[in-house]
Formats: sequence, C-alpha cells, structure tokens
Amino acid sequence: MESSLMEELGFNEGAWRFGSFVLILATMVILEALMPRRARRHSRIRRWVTNFGILLSSYATIAIVMLVLTTLAAPITALLAAIYAKQWGVGVFNWLGWPIWLEWVLAFIILDFVIWGQHWATHKIPVLWRLHRVHHSDHDLDASSAIRFHPLEIVLSIFIKAAAVIIIGAPAVLVVIFEGVVNGTALFNHANLKLPLWLDRVVRPFLVTPDMHRVHHSIEEGETNSNYGFALSIWDRIFGTYIDQPALGHDKMIIGLKEHQNDGPQQFVWSMIFPFRNIKTSDKKPIEAKSQSDQ
Repeated sequence: MESSLMEELGFNEGAWRFGSFVLILATMVILEALMPRRARRHSRIRRWVTNFGILLSSYATIAIVMLVLTTLAAPITALLAAIYAKQWGVGVFNWLGWPIWLEWVLAFIILDFVIWGQHWATHKIPVLWRLHRVHHSDHDLDASSAIRFHPLEIVLSIFIKAAAVIIIGAPAVLVVIFEGVVNGTALFNHANLKLPLWLDRVVRPFLVTPDMHRVHHSIEEGETNSNYGFALSIWDRIFGTYIDQPALGHDKMIIGLKEHQNDGPQQFVWSMIFPFRNIKTSDKKPIEAKSQSDQ
C-alpha cells in the first residue's frame, strides 16, 4: 500500500503530513507565547496532556478501524478514496476530464464546504453534538484545541471526507494538499494568537482567523452556533452564520460549555467518556481566568 501511494503521489504522504503538522504546531506555540490573545485559565501542561492524549486515542481508533476495513478493500481515508476513485473511474471529475487546474480549484472549494457542512451538522444533530461537545468543552483555546476531537468524531469525519472525495473524483495530490491546508489552518485559527487588527481585517475575508473562530467557542449559544469555517471564511457569510466579534469582547468572553465550567474538561478520562454522560447542573461552576502574571 505504501509503495502504491508513493507511486501515485511522487512523495511520502505520511512524512509530509507529519512534518507539516509539527512545523505549524511549533510555529503557533511560539507565536502564542510571544503574542498571547487571552490570559489562560489552566496551565499548558495539564491541558496538553489531555488534548494530546485524545489525539493519540484517535490515532489508535483509526488504526483499529483501518485494520478491520482494509481486509474488505474499503477506501478508508480521503487519500485512499481518491486513489480508488481514479482506479475505478468513478467520481464527477473522472468523468468530465476538465483541465487539472480547474478540477483542483473546484475540488478544494467543494471539500472545504463539506467540512463546513459537517461542522454545522455536529451542532444541529443531537447525537453528533454529543461527540463534538468534547471539542467545545475546553476552557482555553490554543493550538492544542485543534486536535481535541473525540476519536469517534474523527472516524466519522474520515468517512464523510472519503465519501465526498469519491463522489467528486478529487485528484489524490489535491486531497493531500487540502488536508494539509485544513489541518494547518485549524492549528492557526485555534491559536491563542493576537494578530494585529489590520492583518486580521486583510486575512479574514479569505481565511478563518483566530479572532473569528474564537467567537465559535463562546459559552453563549448564539455565538457558539456561528463561524463554523475551518479554512475558507466565505461559507458563514453566505449562509448567514457569521458573527464578527463576541458580545463581551475577546478578553472577557468565556470559552467552553456553560454547563461544564468545572474542572472536568481538563481531564483525559472525563473527556473521553463525556459523549456518554448526561449534562448535570452541578457542573455549572465558573472558573475565573488567570492574569498573565499567574502563568
């Protein structure tokens, strides 16, 4: 399988994705330290142990799913789906034979819309929200929040992207580039990074910025149900789900879930079983933000 991927892409996809992830993560961590947007409520170490623990659990779950499904020759990941679609001759772009540059542009836009639509659905469908609220329960927002997704939500996302790739017949190299861009922009727009206001205004019409996405993590329901974009920022404007700034401002807004302002979300086991718990009113204990001098 690895040799066939190398032949199709011309490079090692796994090494490229891991290398770009580490590079972008390290860059965001450094920038967060140099230009923090908000005071932290919890120490980095405690939150990162939980958030990276969730990431490792996701990889373990994906490995198990892939081990089972590869015996059925099923295209599990978006990249494998693209390769299978080309081999089988299925998918819109494999039928039309349009110029490659046009296929790439359209495939990127369509896949980004699919991700936006999936994100919107996780807020509207109760069973999906149970999984997605693990991501929203984090009390701080930084680059590590971009990897804080329950393993079951990650697996679901993989299948949705794979299905979209097969339907449109997206080129394999474009799929690798798209996933790299989406992962990179997720690290960027979750970062606790204070962009200059002029730069935010320049970037925001095209890409989701940290200030734009931070609104989405507000405890206020109206703000939580807004700004669903991961990479391109156009969809929220098109569908009327865009909010420019939080009502209380970025320094005073509270991040997380209103029903879970206790210490639970910072714990790994609590986060992993959270989708299977019922909301308890006893969890509604606010935690005040620390000042920068306390960190």
